[in-house]
Amino acid sequence: MIRQERLIQTFLDLVRIDSPSGEEEAVAQELSRRLTALGFTVQRDAHGNVIASEPGSDPLLLSAHMDTVEPGRGVKPRVEGDRIVSDGTTVLGGDCKAGVSAILEALDSIKEERAKRAPVQVVFTRGEEIGLVGAKNLDFSLVKAKRGVVFDGNGPPSKITIASPTYVGFDVEVKGRAAHAGAEPEKGVSAIHIAAQIIARLPQGRLDAETTFNVGLITGGSVRNAVPEEAAFMGEFRSRNRETLERLRREVLEAFQEARQGNPGAAITDTLYTDFEGYSLSADDPMVQHLVRVLASIGMAAEPGPSGGGTDGNIMNLHGIHCVVVGMSTQEMHTTREFVPIADLVSTARFCRALLTAS
Repeated sequence: MIRQERLIQTFLDLVRIDSPSGEEEAVAQELSRRLTALGFTVQRDAHGNVIASEPGSDPLLLSAHMDTVEPGRGVKPRVEGDRIVSDGTTVLGGDCKAGVSAILEALDSIKEERAKRAPVQVVFTRGEEIGLVGAKNLDFSLVKAKRGVVFDGNGPPSKITIASPTYVGFDVEVKGRAAHAGAEPEKGVSAIHIAAQIIARLPQGRLDAETTFNVGLITGGSVRNAVPEEAAFMGEFRSRNRETLERLRREVLEAFQEARQGNPGAAITDTLYTDFEGYSLSADDPMVQHLVRVLASIGMAAEPGPSGGGTDGNIMNLHGIHCVVVGMSTQEMHTTREFVPIADLVSTARFCRALLTAS
């Protein structure tokens, strides 16, 4: 039986441990301690990911990530009615410590009752929020599981992700020529103006049901009264449609080339890279259907659908581990308004327990 008070306390304890991307060591040590107490053999790979294993063939992988986004230091969580919130100055850290807590509670409750369950491997990764870095650097030679569930989706566990996009990032640097903005602006070439021209040429926002485009960061200039010599911006586009991705790639490169031709006095350098590959699962996929049945066994109706985000599931699937991503109860992720409904957190732990004890 899932013990709600213990689950909430585990969650509160974990979110109080600072773990912004790249600084997960303290929470990794705490999770290693907890998993060891549950009877697992815990290893850390060269990147610092936590891999917990036990005897048994064909283990089921349970995975979540340890890092949180900023502002995520000094989180002060509190129970407010039927939900858990921060004090409003930081994120809560439910993404993804709600998933971590649900996994731990499911394992705790099964051990407490000495119930039979399936063999398990648990993988808690670093650096998911900065480009799935932990999963990309995971030592897959330590992972024996060939199927698994990643707890990293928005909302309750009934939200099953059956498709995820491919993500393409781009970094652009513009080098113009500095000059005094009041005395002789004619001698200058404004890097900021050129960057703005390129950005205005690019699409923005949601382009269709499968595709989004965003310029998320721009920097440049040095002082108010100088024509800016340097500027840079970073952006992304993502889609679940291959043809759309290729069209956008051509459109972006054409925008860069047009800017070069129209501004011969400037140097424009660009880098495009695929950060992670998308995947798609059919509604009758065996693993998806298994999760549907497990959800039904605890009185929940599955809600399979696509996602616009990437998770460690993208990397796991690329490495031949058949993974499905489910919700882990968090709402309004990546904002200081983030909250975790207690009922959904309990449901996530109940789902995880049922997943492990299903015959």
